[in-house]
Amino acid sequence: MSYEKDIERIATLLRWSGKTLALTGAGISTESGIPDYRSPGTGRWTRENPMEVASVEALYRDPGAYYRRAIPRWLTWADCEPNAGHHALVRLEEMGYLAGVITQNVDSLHKRAGSKQVWEVHGHLRTFYCLRCRHEETFDQVVEQFNAGTVPPCCPACGGLVRPVAVLFGDQMHPDYFAALEALAGCQLLLVIGTSLQVYPVADLPGRVPRFVIINRDPTPWDDRAEVVVRESIGRVLTDVVNLLLATR
Repeated sequence: MSYEKDIERIATLLRWSGKTLALTGAGISTESGIPDYRSPGTGRWTRENPMEVASVEALYRDPGAYYRRAIPRWLTWADCEPNAGHHALVRLEEMGYLAGVITQNVDSLHKRAGSKQVWEVHGHLRTFYCLRCRHEETFDQVVEQFNAGTVPPCCPACGGLVRPVAVLFGDQMHPDYFAALEALAGCQLLLVIGTSLQVYPVADLPGRVPRFVIINRDPTPWDDRAEVVVRESIGRVLTDVVNLLLATR
């Protein structure tokens, strides 16, 4: 099927669907300059073991080492802006074609783009909390401590260790995951965008809907069951879908 036919098919599925959600992964944020985790040769987890550097055990074993690795990496994301893919999803929501976004990403780009209904199933980096007293600190406050030489950052209220709201390897899923499962009830179409569908339990979500579309550069385990599979720029694909829907309303 040609690219144009793929776009027409996705637009048709969106028109027919009574309830559509999007599921996004790291691939949508690479077009904003944030590296993904699993692309061959470039993905972070092809060079590092996540259990050694991004797990609860790694944080507890050596909090200073954890933060010395993590904060400089997080800061490289700070100036990244939502891209055409994020903005197209906002437009689909505004047009009534999209009921919300389920995202594996912790970068907050969907919210910054203006998406109203977002389930951040792996949490986010906007907020950190104390493991002892649950006091909350913002990302900027944690970075300020780090830059001042307080490594690892600590709770100003009780001195306890602070950690991100983002889900680490070995953590329980964020409450948004369970809210997303409820939101999938009655969903007729899932737009699977920029995810390798290799991280569980999120990788099982396409099996909870009758139809889904995959927009991803690399193959996924669910490709043979998808209505459409497109391996092009996410921003281009979603923008073209929006433009076609606008032109044919």
